[in-house]
Amino acid sequence: MTGIDLVNGTVGAVLGIVFATLFQQPLQDAWFRLRRRSASRVRSMRYRRDGTSPSTWSTFSIGPLHTSALIVEGDGEQVIAPESVRVQVLDGVVVLPAEMVPWRAEIEAEESRAETSGTGVRTWNGPRYAVDGLEISRTALEEHPEVRLKLRPTDYFTFLAAQQLDRRLPDGTTPRERYLDPERPLVSPDFLQCSFGTNVAVVTADHLLVVSHRADAVRSGAGLWGSSVNEGLSRHIDSAGRSAPDLHEVARRGMREELSLEPHEYGLDMLAFVLDVERRQWSAHFVARLTDLTGDALRSRVSRGVADRWEHDGVEFVPFRPADVVGHLLRPDRIHRWAPVTPALFHLALVHTHGRGTVERATARAVRRVG
Repeated sequence: MTGIDLVNGTVGAVLGIVFATLFQQPLQDAWFRLRRRSASRVRSMRYRRDGTSPSTWSTFSIGPLHTSALIVEGDGEQVIAPESVRVQVLDGVVVLPAEMVPWRAEIEAEESRAETSGTGVRTWNGPRYAVDGLEISRTALEEHPEVRLKLRPTDYFTFLAAQQLDRRLPDGTTPRERYLDPERPLVSPDFLQCSFGTNVAVVTADHLLVVSHRADAVRSGAGLWGSSVNEGLSRHIDSAGRSAPDLHEVARRGMREELSLEPHEYGLDMLAFVLDVERRQWSAHFVARLTDLTGDALRSRVSRGVADRWEHDGVEFVPFRPADVVGHLLRPDRIHRWAPVTPALFHLALVHTHGRGTVERATARAVRRVG
């Protein structure tokens, strides 16, 4: 090797080190960005009106207890962080098909007659939201869920009209037959999905699960046993200043209106997104753990007045242990009296607190006991 070759080799090595130092981090950053984007695209699951879904999915069940609740995202173990949920409100209101427009007119006329005659309390046609689409993906490294919820403005009378899924249209078909495919449960036009709510499983400081009974006067789920707190999205209340609603804040509003609980009195975690495929009603499932209030203290608090007392006419407190909660769900006098999304909510709350293995073992024992 000559002196010139040695110098050239040394210079080349030095330049290689310099270029590696200058460009290594930008190249790594670019690679990680590309990997994250690619991973998000691969893992993304888009549940839109024109999308498809696996026909192998089934709705939530425990032994002989079968529901119409489809857990679209969430397993109870992993919390869906507030910053991971993006809510977008689209322009343009929901439009009913021409054949269903008279159904809405009937509801409006009926409510108007009830108010005029004094024979009943008129239902307020409150502004609400329909679900236009739900997109779910995972972060590249941590595999944390990221959710994008697309909403479109609608109102309560449109919701009531669209709930008549089995009413005959002029051609003899029903909305369920014409617009829905049981093999593709996540595919639906927006006018059939005019409901999104939050359901909360509330657990007291002395480990009791709050179970509420829906009053006979309510339009949805009358006479059924349900979640501790249930609150629907309202464009009037939850989108003040034309902002998109915050699902955690909607759940907190329900906690305040139905149980007189303030945010500093509990911790709140989102566990899942769930669709009642029979009624086309969406829900975000939460669990709330009270910091200091016991069951007796909460019962006393509620006795002093709550804003939405009319929605519920009974409350039970069940020990928040897997065997007790699952046994309560499977009671012969209750098994057919649950609101559709409630059993899944309580199951996910149990998994979040006690772990999946413990809950599954307790569930298997409870199912064997009922035979």
